[in-house]
Amino acid sequence: MKTKITELLLIEHPIIQGGMQWLSRAEFVASVSNAGGLGIISAATFPSKKELIEEIRRTRELTDKPFGVNITILPGVGQKDKAIQYFEAVIEENVLVVETSGRSPESFVPELKKAGVKLIHKVPSIRFAKKAESIGADAVIIVGYECGGHPGMDDVTSLVLTPKAADTLSIPVISGGGFADARGLIAALALGAEGVVMGTRFLATTDCLAHPKFKEWMIQAEETDTVIIERSIQNTARVMKNVTAEKVLEMEARGATMEEILKVIGSGVRRRCYIEGDLDGGTISMGQCVGLIYDIKSIKDLITNIITESEIILDRLQNIRR
Repeated sequence: MKTKITELLLIEHPIIQGGMQWLSRAEFVASVSNAGGLGIISAATFPSKKELIEEIRRTRELTDKPFGVNITILPGVGQKDKAIQYFEAVIEENVLVVETSGRSPESFVPELKKAGVKLIHKVPSIRFAKKAESIGADAVIIVGYECGGHPGMDDVTSLVLTPKAADTLSIPVISGGGFADARGLIAALALGAEGVVMGTRFLATTDCLAHPKFKEWMIQAEETDTVIIERSIQNTARVMKNVTAEKVLEMEARGATMEEILKVIGSGVRRRCYIEGDLDGGTISMGQCVGLIYDIKSIKDLITNIITESEIILDRLQNIRR
């Protein structure tokens, strides 16, 4: 299945794994790339440039296929220096792809271009997608309201954002939010995307480091078992509906400050939850496509099944045309 994205990123299938903090480690990332997709390391997992470089090298020991690094550019004291170190690691280690999110990566573009690194910027709206194109991004990931993590403030679904982005931009569009199977992939391609990014679906695999309790919860969950939090602090996040998420909503309703909320939802808390299988102790990013997940399989089997079933769907559509 060749698209502009498979050609740009030198991958076999137009399936990209979302960077998930604490989980997107070498073994997991290499499994995606070895299966023909694009695995992505989450730089935020690593406190220093040195540790990120070590993880990049570990990944290379496990795959000879392309993979990428996600760098989230955050506001705040010291955050830009940390981002600079992460970009240095990507360039020095000749990583093919960097996926950025958060603040604009504009100041890093010249060095990335010079090093031949492909830049994909992840955005939740058309206006940010246009900005990404204008600063030199090679492609954009546009995520809709359905996605786990941060869907932006506009509450627009992938069904609308994807074709709008394809109509508006000249660079390839990758669609995120709601994708978990072959039907989603074919739908995204029909809407004008050149590929899909999946996070929640990859969480529910045998290769993922998350505790089995999370995966068991996912195959029982419905599409209504997620909730949007952090709207009051202009940082909307879709997470699994649990005790902590309900607590955050209560805090927001009474006007809690960002500092108060961050004490409850800090990433360190999330790491402990993943390891210990604590389903209520923190906020866990989760997309609405959790309602489409019925089993736990290996990453290899997951991607193979998606591509095989995609061919069946394409054949069915050809028969409809006749």
